[in-house]
Amino acid sequence: MEEDAILQKSLKWLRDLSKGNISHELEALTLEGLQIVHAQKGSIHCNFVVPTRASDPDGNWHVGAMATLIDDVAAAAIYSVVDHVKLSLDFSISFYSTAKIQEEVEIEAKVIGEKGRLTQVVVEVTRKGNRELIALGKQWMASDKKGMKPSQ
Repeated sequence: MEEDAILQKSLKWLRDLSKGNISHELEALTLEGLQIVHAQKGSIHCNFVVPTRASDPDGNWHVGAMATLIDDVAAAAIYSVVDHVKLSLDFSISFYSTAKIQEEVEIEAKVIGEKGRLTQVVVEVTRKGNRELIALGKQWMASDKKGMKPSQ
């Protein structure tokens, strides 16, 4: 039962970010319209339609906006395991393709390892329908000594 409560807290945190309730304007803009499709401890699957406000000059999904979304969905997946948001230590993204504005994509974050205060997560962003890989994010996060609460 406690695992389910932790998962629900992590999903509430992600939803609040996407609505701008607990985030900066940048996060609210880049996560606007994010839909959580399936979640379980250590794994979150979302659908997302790339918003017009997240475009680059060529009408593609801006890589900075994509990075923000990957970071936040990764943090929510980790939150569902450890019951708090951690600090990013190492964050890399490989870009394989791009997405156009108003295109629907899928985001899947999976916690793949834990070692002490470190947790690793992988996030795949794929084109909805044909599952073509758009980006692959890898992230290591660490907790501070006191733990970081979601509102911080």
